[in-house]
Amino acid sequence: MLKLRIITALVLLPIVLGAVFYTERSLFVWIAGAFFVAAGWEWSTMIKGLKTPTRLTWCVVLFIAMAAAEFYRPQWLLTWLPAWWLLALLLVVLYPRATNVWHSAPVQSVMGLLLLVPSWQAVLLVQEKGAVGLEGPWALMFILLWVWAADTGAYFAGRAFGKHKLAPSVSPGKTIEGLIGGVVLALAVVAGVAWFGPVSADKTALLIVAVVTVLASVLGDLFESMIKRQAGVKDSGKILPGHGGMLDRIDSVTAALPVAVAGFSWLGLSGGL
Repeated sequence: MLKLRIITALVLLPIVLGAVFYTERSLFVWIAGAFFVAAGWEWSTMIKGLKTPTRLTWCVVLFIAMAAAEFYRPQWLLTWLPAWWLLALLLVVLYPRATNVWHSAPVQSVMGLLLLVPSWQAVLLVQEKGAVGLEGPWALMFILLWVWAADTGAYFAGRAFGKHKLAPSVSPGKTIEGLIGGVVLALAVVAGVAWFGPVSADKTALLIVAVVTVLASVLGDLFESMIKRQAGVKDSGKILPGHGGMLDRIDSVTAALPVAVAGFSWLGLSGGL
């Protein structure tokens, strides 16, 4: 399994880096769009009671919503809509007690749009315009690095010190100690780049955005875990051998990127709206 994961990662990495660094926005839109539509198809498999024709219809609606977001670029989509993750946090905390509130096809259909459309638009915005003094591709990789550092720190801190479960009903493997380790490593990465790299932003404000973004990335992971647990599946799909589905790979990003852009906006940092 580990060998398969490594092979898949080695195939994906040049595709992702090539798209981020060496494509114009018009092409990047289609490449990123393919990733998000694939994730949307996987989401549709977990919507309660949806058959294939209805799933296809939902994916068409998702595509139209993504196209409209790209064409009109409404500011509220990335300034205020990311606040819906506060509701997602409540659902995760209350799981499984509040399952009846959201476990229906109409509600899950809307949740899927809230999950994917703002994150798609955030990826495009950062890749095009940049943030905190960094050019677009570097800014996008900088924010993704926060997420990856948080995930790495959580893994090792959880294994070394993990005793207290973070959300046992949703993801029994995650611990509070792992969460703290992930936040610490992510902040160390942010501080290192901010103080010694070409970042031009108020350092305190940037660290605040980074903390909120990292916490959001953990929430994105927990939220998808909750949906999968309720649907009775281990992975969202099988498109990525050794990794599961596309949604499994971008679950943290779906929360982190829009929250980061909203944070930039709220605190007046470049990269916001």
